[in-house]
Amino acid sequence: MADTPPPITGYKLPPLAWLRAFEAAARHSSFTAAAEELNLTQAAVSHQVRSLEKHLGVVLFERLPRSLRLTEIGSAYLPPLRRSFSELAAATTGLFGSTGRRSLTIRAPVSFVGLWLAQRLTNFQNRHPDIALRFASSVWTRSQSDEVADIDIRFGDGIWPGHSSELLIKTPSVVLCHPDLKPADPGRDGLAELVRRAPLIHVSDYEDLWQMLLVPLGIDLPQKGGISVDTNMGAVEMAAAGIGPVIAPQHLAEQSLASGRLVRCFDGFVPADQGHYILTADERRRASPETQLFRRWLLEEAATTMAQ
Repeated sequence: MADTPPPITGYKLPPLAWLRAFEAAARHSSFTAAAEELNLTQAAVSHQVRSLEKHLGVVLFERLPRSLRLTEIGSAYLPPLRRSFSELAAATTGLFGSTGRRSLTIRAPVSFVGLWLAQRLTNFQNRHPDIALRFASSVWTRSQSDEVADIDIRFGDGIWPGHSSELLIKTPSVVLCHPDLKPADPGRDGLAELVRRAPLIHVSDYEDLWQMLLVPLGIDLPQKGGISVDTNMGAVEMAAAGIGPVIAPQHLAEQSLASGRLVRCFDGFVPADQGHYILTADERRRASPETQLFRRWLLEEAATTMAQ
């Protein structure tokens, strides 16, 4: 008869539910958001965290008017707790397999999904047909939804407080227009002529791209007219409809260029100071096999695009 393992002695571990409540509240800096994730009431999560604090004899959070802030001891306790959750999840999956349908939630800008990612997804699905993908698209980085995502892709400079980021893809921007609007001269003079006869299409919050391009060339930026669109996808579609020229990141323009819907109407570039990044804030989600598979695949596809 096999020997019975000795019981774990020493410090009595707190209940798992209390630890889960603490980890979720720390990740969201909010009892309310943690409650939504755990399918509990806000009061229940708050009570579980207070019970954990009483059990440990420490205060884990500073309760602020609109959020939570980890205390010094709370910040020290969180990383080993997350590692323990990740190891437990990995061991369970490794020994017993997935207990349900494998799935991933990806949050990403709608233009990135529509203009770059969608054309490549068949490749991932052919490799991993058992993984279900769910997309939560966003328009503005500053107003990200509360959707809990396994993969979070954002466009910017790579700096988001509370998150670590990994560059996915960054390409210079190019000037695009409908073939009927293409000037005969692909240089400075042709661009100046196009700017005089067609309204410029701007992407909201990135209106300075046209100024960055035109001013060094000695081309006057039109003071009137123009169209502003809140997504690269909308701006690219307007350009494809023949309304006017647009400046867009090269990786978001490749499909429209390949199909002939758009052409480059200037042979210069606008240097890239921003790009698409993969963000991670939750070690438990980052460590999941599905997340790692999708992350590696994304990086492979992005490397291929940037090498072209």
